[in-house]
Amino acid sequence: MPKKLSAFINSITMYRLVLYGLLALVGNALVASNLGLIPYSLSQILWSLLVLSGLSHIFNRLLAKIFTCPTNAESATITSLILFFLFAPSSNFSGLFTLSVASLVAIASKFIISSRHAHLFNPAAIAAVLLPLFGFEAALWWVATPALLPLTIIVGLLVVYKTKRNALLTAFWLSSILTITYANWRFIDSWLGFGSELLLSWPLVFFSTIMLTEPLTMPPTRKLQIYYGLLVGLFFGLPFHFGLVYSSPELALVLGNFMAFFVSGKKTLFLTLLHKEQLANNIYEFVFRSSAPLRFQAGQYLEWTLTPKTPDSRGNRRFFTIASAPTETEIKVGVKVPSQASSFKQELLQLQPGENIFASQLAGDFILPSDPSEKIVMIAGGIGITPFRSQIKYLLDKQEHRDVVLIYSASRWQELVYQELWQEATKKIGLKLIQLCSGSAENLPKNWPGKMGRVTSKLIRDEISDWRERIFYLSGPSALVDDYKALLEKLGVKKIVTDYFPGF
Repeated sequence: MPKKLSAFINSITMYRLVLYGLLALVGNALVASNLGLIPYSLSQILWSLLVLSGLSHIFNRLLAKIFTCPTNAESATITSLILFFLFAPSSNFSGLFTLSVASLVAIASKFIISSRHAHLFNPAAIAAVLLPLFGFEAALWWVATPALLPLTIIVGLLVVYKTKRNALLTAFWLSSILTITYANWRFIDSWLGFGSELLLSWPLVFFSTIMLTEPLTMPPTRKLQIYYGLLVGLFFGLPFHFGLVYSSPELALVLGNFMAFFVSGKKTLFLTLLHKEQLANNIYEFVFRSSAPLRFQAGQYLEWTLTPKTPDSRGNRRFFTIASAPTETEIKVGVKVPSQASSFKQELLQLQPGENIFASQLAGDFILPSDPSEKIVMIAGGIGITPFRSQIKYLLDKQEHRDVVLIYSASRWQELVYQELWQEATKKIGLKLIQLCSGSAENLPKNWPGKMGRVTSKLIRDEISDWRERIFYLSGPSALVDDYKALLEKLGVKKIVTDYFPGF
């Protein structure tokens, strides 16, 4: 992928990328309508967009006020655009009324069909499942049309690149294609024609890349996500029915969502700020008390939601690693807040003790190996130190001795935080600490134990004699992690684990 495009994708949140992609597909639909490539007029498309978008925002604000939850205009817009591609566009009263009800059901499901303040089902999918039960027209999934397919593939690939859900997508496609083939093989005259029909007439691409990858309703770990993809693919491809409810893409996703909730126990936490501390220039630690206990593994992350008074284009949600250890009673997060910070980070920085923030969607596979004899190298760049803070604090509290080398790099030595913890871990559990300052040596403290420069192959070979036997954990800004990974692969390292967030 071109570096400029990769940098742009990494600079925006996952939600914003999906929003931009859906808006591009809307533009594609308008052009296709004008050229007569789809059976819907410009009037039908524009009226449908107006009703779905307008009512979704109205319902979202109203229900958020009733249930005392933060509003999320971006989420409401994404839901309305997905509904637009599921239900037939219309300009008459009956069709627009169906779209209005779909909008109400989808938005209301986030607040009503929930457990512990976390919604269970993909909003658009549950609306598509419920509407036919009350006599409304079923979803057509008209997005599965040749005129929209090329751009749908491009948008889908960008979303998968951003979310790194390759394993989930592979599991779904294998399962769905095999089950569709099994259900229809007796009627296949031409395998080429059957393959073309799968791609052109089934909503496989849109469904799997835009809807299946929604983080709020999927399991939290890679292994469970693979099972999730296999299960949804099975329901997607095999014909079945329960009474009046017949198999459909939306029902497959809803059943998968139920499985995901059952195995992951999703919840939304109300966190109250206890205090905040500036650890270094532009680096802050926020300490919260949770409304409910949170069971997590050291290295996992949460999605944090605030409602800035004037939100910018990046929205009001961010993913941050939990900096506290599972052994600590408080929830901590370390955040870098640059001078030109987003509206979200500005609002977070202005948060005062006693004020609240919402956190949900616990997830992540960036956890310690289950085998305690596994030798580890942790490489952190800048604020990427937070998952390692959680893991090393956990090992300290458990008095668990593991063979761990921590390589911690920052542009300025003052930005190397949590020094007391590293020193304690060095003395008590045998942590080997290598600190690097990649910037100027000016004002460097006397007898500073660190090194100048960057992470290099030579540094690894010189400082870690048994590096070939170790598993390497990489955490930091995306571009930096990519550089570290390329360096290690060139060196010949076999086992590499990278930290990942579906948005920043």
